[in-house]
Amino acid sequence: MSRNRSVNRWVALAFGLVLLAVGCAGDGEGGTGAETASPGPEAAETPAETPDETPAETPAAQDSGPVTFFSTQLAPVEESEKVRNTILAGFPGEVDFVGADNYGAWVDRITAEAEAGEGTIDLLGGLHGDFVSLGTERLTDVSDLMSELSDRGFSEDYVELANLGTDTPYYIPWMQATYIVVANKQALEHLPDGADVEALTYEQYAEWAANIFDATGQAKVGFPAGEDGLLPRFFQGYLLPAFTGGVVTTFGESDAAWEWMRGIWEHTHPQSVGFGFMQDPLLSEEVWVAWDHVARLKNALEQRPDDFVAVPAPAGPEGRAFMPVVAGLAIPATAPSPQGAQDLIAYMAELETQATTLREVGFFPVVEGDLPEDLSAGIQLEADAVRMQTEAEDALPSLLPIGLGDAGGDFNKIFADTFTRIILNGEEIGPVLERQAEALQALMEETGASCWQPDPPSDGPCQVG
Repeated sequence: MSRNRSVNRWVALAFGLVLLAVGCAGDGEGGTGAETASPGPEAAETPAETPDETPAETPAAQDSGPVTFFSTQLAPVEESEKVRNTILAGFPGEVDFVGADNYGAWVDRITAEAEAGEGTIDLLGGLHGDFVSLGTERLTDVSDLMSELSDRGFSEDYVELANLGTDTPYYIPWMQATYIVVANKQALEHLPDGADVEALTYEQYAEWAANIFDATGQAKVGFPAGEDGLLPRFFQGYLLPAFTGGVVTTFGESDAAWEWMRGIWEHTHPQSVGFGFMQDPLLSEEVWVAWDHVARLKNALEQRPDDFVAVPAPAGPEGRAFMPVVAGLAIPATAPSPQGAQDLIAYMAELETQATTLREVGFFPVVEGDLPEDLSAGIQLEADAVRMQTEAEDALPSLLPIGLGDAGGDFNKIFADTFTRIILNGEEIGPVLERQAEALQALMEETGASCWQPDPPSDGPCQVG
């Protein structure tokens, strides 16, 4: 079996087991940056014909349109164009794809249509937690459709997640992603003695940055700390849980994590505060080593696969923390064309469409089957890195925020402000964490959000440690 053959199988299994551990726990704020991904790569070639053993496609209607598709995912302009012009190109009907500006705008419109008892939206695209926050009363039971698509081979764990804590599915799995590290091969000669680039620790990562600086006189490690960057996700899904084993409950005990960040920042490219998508400084070679969402690294790996390696994130004292991202497709209760929406979901769940989605925007398939044998070298690099990360013995999954609703931006701001005060402004770590912990607790109380993995479950609002 080729490596391409089972890439969706192991990713779905690993991510599914992670998410199932928290039942209907959600991703909270929806597409606020990482989850909406980024401007994608150059237009990809048409996927190769899939082998005969792949699941049979569910026939779509002769004309399934018009369908209005409203999504928190793939909302940036370039990605939206790829959805309209390439991913949806083979669908036999008219589709109006609309990317939501943010989760708040998405949920507000759906809520307004539900309250009016009449809608204009046929299909919803969102993260698992978007649907958790939205509630089942505003969504359509998709049991029959899930049965019709059973030959697609969705992970059983994903199917259970789609039940949103009930016995009935309310969305169909759509696509999945995560975050990894990409490095220019020129940086490899500066690795610390004895370090394995595929199994780095945070201590080795920081030493690597220092070694590069000492050898070149330049800060060649970068982070997406710009306005459009995803740095808060690094703190929430990677750094803090790797050092403390939690996110919210251990926030006040994260001194060592922030001390690490302060240390590596001395050897971090000064323009990191303006970087949004790390594929760009990697391609320009301003940066040699970078962490980011797979969709925001894809261009670099696609354009110059021989020049880069893709590897898991580092491990800290508590494990190799990483953040899985899973999206789904749902039909609102007020959909004017529910049949068209079902036809479009069936089309999006075809292996060929899933392969096109992977090629165009860097989100991995959730269906079973063999991907094309000509999968690009860049995509294969990402797939291998994701596999290593999810299968690592010290893997520590850290979910997207749960139960925050449209307050997800406020959650991100707490981490962004902590970074600004400690790293950029040079304030003392202890006093900053104390004040920011108060703000974080107030947010947990205001939203009533319970703890999410890797923090232990809570009966009420998550308590900040």
